[in-house]
Amino acid sequence: MVTATEILECGHPPSAHSEHTTGFGVAKDGKRLCWECCATEDKEAMRATGRATLYLTGKDGGYTVGNWPGALKIHVQEFRKGHHNMAGVRYDVWFLFEGTPWHGIQYGDMTQIVHCRKVKHLFPQ
Repeated sequence: MVTATEILECGHPPSAHSEHTTGFGVAKDGKRLCWECCATEDKEAMRATGRATLYLTGKDGGYTVGNWPGALKIHVQEFRKGHHNMAGVRYDVWFLFEGTPWHGIQYGDMTQIVHCRKVKHLFPQ
C-alpha cells in the first residue's frame, strides 16, 4: 500500500492505495477528496436527489452496493435476477439507506453499475 504526506482539498491525506490508484476521488467542483470524504459526498447526494449510481458486488453469500472506492457499502436486502430484452439479464436489488427503502437495477453481466433510486416500499408489492 502507498501512503502519501500530501493534503487534499478535503483536509485529509490521500487514502491508502496501491500503485494503480490515486487514493482520492475528484468531486464535481474539481476538488480532490479522500475516499471517506467521497463516501460522505455520495451520501449527501443520495439524500438530496433520491438517486445514485453505485456498484453491485458480491455473490451467493450476500450482495452490497457501494461507491467506486468502496468507502460506502450498503447491504442488499433482496436480490433478484430476471430477463432483459437487450442486455439478456437484469438484476434488481432492494436495500435500506438510512432507514429509507431504495431499489437498484443493473443491466447485463458486463458491468457492475447499478442505477438506484429511493422508493416507497422495500420490496415490490
